[in-house]
Amino acid sequence: MPQNADQHGTAAGLAAIPFTRYLSAQGTVQGCLPDFAKQRTELTALYAGMLRTRLFDKKAVALQRTGRLGTFASSLGQEAAAVGIAAAMRPEDVLLPSFREQGAQFWRGVRMEESLLYWGGDERGSDFAGPRQDFPVCVPVSTQYPQAVGVALAFQLRGEARCAVAVGGDGSTSRGDFHEALNMAGVWTLPAVFVINNNQWAISVPLSSQTAAAALAQKAVAAGLPGEQADGCDVIAVRDAVERALARARSGGGASVIECISYRLSDHTTADDAARYRDDAEVSRHWAAEPLRRLRKHLQDAHGWTRQEEEALKAEIGSEVEAAAEAYLATPPQPDTAVADYLYAGLAGAVPPIPAQPAEARDG
Repeated sequence: MPQNADQHGTAAGLAAIPFTRYLSAQGTVQGCLPDFAKQRTELTALYAGMLRTRLFDKKAVALQRTGRLGTFASSLGQEAAAVGIAAAMRPEDVLLPSFREQGAQFWRGVRMEESLLYWGGDERGSDFAGPRQDFPVCVPVSTQYPQAVGVALAFQLRGEARCAVAVGGDGSTSRGDFHEALNMAGVWTLPAVFVINNNQWAISVPLSSQTAAAALAQKAVAAGLPGEQADGCDVIAVRDAVERALARARSGGGASVIECISYRLSDHTTADDAARYRDDAEVSRHWAAEPLRRLRKHLQDAHGWTRQEEEALKAEIGSEVEAAAEAYLATPPQPDTAVADYLYAGLAGAVPPIPAQPAEARDG
C-alpha cells in the first residue's frame, strides 16, 4: 500500500514520494494486502527464496574464510529486496544486477554453483544455463544503468512487451551513469525499472555523507520519472512496488525508480571490516527488523506456519546449498589460456613478429 511514512527518517516531509510497506518490523500487517500476499503458497515461496539466499550467503562466506572462494559480497539483511524484485518480473524480462542480487538470480534460474564459480574467479559462472539474456554480476558501480537503457531501447524498437530491471546500491546514485541513464529513459519513455537497494552504507560512507537528498527516489523527479520508496525488508512491499512499476512500463508508461530501504547487516564484502566504522548497537537495532524474521512471524500468525515446516525447509535448502558447494569445489579449473580465449583471436605466440625498425627510425 503506497503511503507517506518516515521509516528510518528518509521519507519525512516528502509528500510527493510514496512509501510502501505491508509488514511492520514486528511482522504485523498494515493496511490491505495485495492479492498475491493473501495466498499461503505465494508467501512460502517468497520466504523460501529469502531463506535460500541467506543459507547460500552463509556458506559462501565460510568458503571464502577457508580460502576456497574469492572476495564475496554478502546480501545479509537484503534478501527481501532481491527476491521481491525477481518475483515481480516475468521470465522474458532482463535483470541487470549489481553484486548483491544473488537472491534475484536464484529466483530467475541461476544455479548456486554458477554463482560460486563467479565468486571463485571462474567466468563460467557468468554463463548461466538458465536466464540466458540476464546480465552477469556488475561490480563496476552504476554501469548497469545505461546498459539497462540500451536493453530497454532494444525492446521498444522491436515492439516487445519486455522490461529491463537494473539494480544498484545507494552509492551508485552518486555516479553520473545513474543520472544519464534516468535522463534518457525519461526522454525515450523506455520500459525500464531502476531499483536502488539503499542499505544505508556505500562501503564505509554513510548515506548522510553521500547525499543531501531527503530520499534517493526523489532523484527520479529530475528525469521526469515517478519515484517511490518501499520498505526493503518487507518482501511483499518490494514485490508490489516493482510489479506496479513493471506494469506501467509494459503498458507504455515508461520507466520508474524504486528505492528499497534496507540495512546491510554484513560487512561490505569479505575484504571489509564494518566494525571499524559503525557500532554494534546500530547493527543490533536493524537485526530486529530483518526480512526473514518479519515474514516468518506473519506466516506463523496468519497461515499457521509450524516449527516442523520451518525445519524441513531449512534441511531441504541446506542440502541444496551443500550440493552446490560440492559441485563448485569439484569443478576442474580452466586452463591458463582461458582468459585469452575469450579476449583474443589467438595467443601472442601465434602473432607474426613485428619487423625491426630501421636504425634512423629508432633514433628519432
